[in-house]
Amino acid sequence: MAVATGQKAPDFTLPASNGKEAALSDFNGKNVVLYFYPKDMTPGCTTQACDFRDKHKEFQDLDTVILGVSTDPLSRHEKFIDKYGLPFLLLADEEHKAAELFDVWKLKKNFGKEYMGIERSTFVIDKEGTLVKEYRKVKVKEHIDEVLAYIRDNLK
Repeated sequence: MAVATGQKAPDFTLPASNGKEAALSDFNGKNVVLYFYPKDMTPGCTTQACDFRDKHKEFQDLDTVILGVSTDPLSRHEKFIDKYGLPFLLLADEEHKAAELFDVWKLKKNFGKEYMGIERSTFVIDKEGTLVKEYRKVKVKEHIDEVLAYIRDNLK
């Protein structure tokens, strides 16, 4: 059963790029942008991560933490962070548990092949841990500005 807007976001704990484990509940008291993306170092995912990087200070000014989640291992996340100077945590969901909790683990098709993978999605969680906005089947272009505007206009 997928989480719904207006409900408490399901908690999970995953290995984080800072060498520790991170639980979603660790960030209670802050707004959270939880974004799921398919794969480190790919064009769309790199653009998305760099867009979040470039607006990171604006999110911080709105008391908002950014968390990126993919099924890549921590070693790949670390290379991604180093290469692009990403200032936020990336979480390794290698067994796609968080992806399943948020119903973003989907059957995908590419060049005639079917496989399971993450459907690019972003969730905004308020300071009380409630899911207040979801973006599914995200197109990267201008997405980060849309999320930032939502937070600026709706969360204090």
